[in-house]
Amino acid sequence: MALASALLQVMTDAVRKTARPMMRDFGEVSQLQVSRKGPGDFVTAADLKAEETLFELLTKARPGYGFLGEERGRVEGTDKSHTWIVDPIDGTTNFMHAMPHFAITVGLERRAPDGSSEIVAGVTYNPVMNELFWAEKGKGCYLNDQRIRVSGRKDLADSLVATGLPFIGKTGHAQAIKDIHAVG
Repeated sequence: MALASALLQVMTDAVRKTARPMMRDFGEVSQLQVSRKGPGDFVTAADLKAEETLFELLTKARPGYGFLGEERGRVEGTDKSHTWIVDPIDGTTNFMHAMPHFAITVGLERRAPDGSSEIVAGVTYNPVMNELFWAEKGKGCYLNDQRIRVSGRKDLADSLVATGLPFIGKTGHAQAIKDIHAVG
C-alpha cells in the first residue's frame, strides 16, 4: 500500500467532498436540470455545482494555481507553473441516465520554465462504486490502496481494449466507427 502525498490528499479530499451532493442528484435523476451544449453533449446542474465545488476546494488548498474546467474554461492563477484540470462529471450522459459509470476527474499540470508541461498527478473517482484511481509521477497507479498495472499481453488480439466514442457529430466519431469495423 502506498501513501498518498499531500498533493494527492488535496485532490482526493476534493473529489470525495464533491461526490456527496452529486450522489443525491444521481438518486433523483428524473429531477435533473439538463442543457444541451451540442449534438449529444449535455451539461447538468450537477456538473455546474460539482465544478464550482472543485474550484472552491482546490483553489483554497492551493491558492494561485490556475484552473481549467470543462464548464467554466480557464481561470488564470498567479502561479503560472501549476494548473488544475477538471472534468466534474466525466460521463454526464451516463449520469443523466442513472448508469453508475461516471467519475469526477482532477489532474494537475506542471509547466517547466522552458514552456513544456506535463501532468504530474491525477485522480478519478467513481462515487457509486467507491473506486478512486490515482497516480503521481514516478509513484505508479492505484485503485483505492492497491497498485494496478497493465497486463503483460504482447499481442493486441489477446488483449481486452475498451474505449468511449466521440458523440455523433463530434470530430473523430466517423473515424472511430470505421476503426472499430476494421478491427472487428
